[in-house]
Formats: sequence, structure tokens, C-alpha cells
Amino acid sequence: MIAYVKGTVADIAEDNAVIEVNGIGYNVKISADTAARMPGVGETAKLYTYTSVREDAVWLYGFLSGNDLEIFKKCITVNGIGPKGALAILSVLDADSLRYAIMSGDVKAICRAPGIGARTAERLILELKDKVKIDDSMIEREIENTGAAAAGIGDTPQKREAVEALVSLGYGQAEAVKAVNAIEGIEAMDSGAVLKAALKKMF
Repeated sequence: MIAYVKGTVADIAEDNAVIEVNGIGYNVKISADTAARMPGVGETAKLYTYTSVREDAVWLYGFLSGNDLEIFKKCITVNGIGPKGALAILSVLDADSLRYAIMSGDVKAICRAPGIGARTAERLILELKDKVKIDDSMIEREIENTGAAAAGIGDTPQKREAVEALVSLGYGQAEAVKAVNAIEGIEAMDSGAVLKAALKKMF
């Protein structure tokens, strides 16, 4: 199996990158999130890869970090979620966001992925909640904050109101908390300004 591909970015699209290595161009399937973080054409990139072998095709799926690859491989162990579905999920949620969406049971956040319905999202959460490890202290704090917000407890009224507004707009609890917590200078802002700033971080 190919552990990773390192070479020059020859072409890049929302769902595919071509990495040239010693004169050979490798087509690598990538998520929209990975595409947004990829180096530009002509620059060097290293993608950690998963090889999918089917009767009619062999595909490489690439990720910028081992962390991304790890959660992808966990997703495809869930019945009904193949490589295409896992990549769709990681196109709307980065690896860390997906981890605490699973830990917090945020079905709505996972359902934002094309082709992923509520039942599939619930099955993903059920099967992976005991397999997802929280090694990053920041992620752990985000999960705690998510739980606090869900219980009606927040650091400031502005945060609580902004999270509630985002959830009412259809965003998941976990991603709403993450967006609000990423805003700087929130203490000097009213709830309307916090909401606007959080919405900008959603795009």
C-alpha cells in the first residue's frame, strides 16, 4: 500500500489533486476541506493516502495529516459509509470538528454532508463514540463548552445567544460553539455582532 505521496502539485480541484512524483502524475481524491488547505499549483505537497481497491477501479484518497487519515479510516468502518461518504463528511467538517461532533452527538452537523442522512449520522456516532480519542486539550474544552451551551450555560450572554441563533438557523451545536469560541474580542461585542462574526467563520 502507498503510505503517502510527496511531490509537486500539478493540478487541484475541489475533489481531486494531481501530484507529480518523478514524472508520474497521481490522481488523489481529496475533500473540499483538504482542497482549501492545499499548497498551490507548482508547490510541494505531501498527502497521506488510503488505497481503495475495487473490481473496476483503484483510487487513492489523500489527506494533509495523519489525523485526517485516521478519522477517515474510522468512518469507513461504519456500515453504509464508504470512502466517498467519508470524504463528503470531511468536506463539511474537518477532522477535529468531526471528532467532537461524534462525542457530543451532533447529528445535524454530520448530516450537512451530501448523501448522509440522519440514520447514517446516528449510526456513525453510535459506532465511533467509544473509538474517538481526545488527545488535544483544545478539543476537550470545545466539547465541554458544547455541553455547557446545550445546558443553557455559557461564558457570556452574547455567546449563549449567538450559539442558540446559529442552531436555530440549522447549524449543529458543536460547530456553532466552535465558531463562536473562535471570535476575538467577544466581550466588547453585542449578540448581533457576535452572530455576524460567527456566520463569517462558517464560510
